[in-house]
Amino acid sequence: MNVSLAQQSRHNEECSAVVNRGILVQSSFNTVCAIEYMKSHNVDPKVIERVLLHPDQRREVTH
Repeated sequence: MNVSLAQQSRHNEECSAVVNRGILVQSSFNTVCAIEYMKSHNVDPKVIERVLLHPDQRREVTH
């Protein structure tokens, strides 16, 4: 089954938004809350670990 480019792009944007909100949750509350938030939105555990525990490895945010 092929996933259209528009569907893939939308998924990537939604995942990116969840990760960004997770980072905000971490800074506002704590890391455990951020992990649970991202897990509840099916973010890959390796991504969760990288963005929350290794902030130096995060992608640069573009506006």
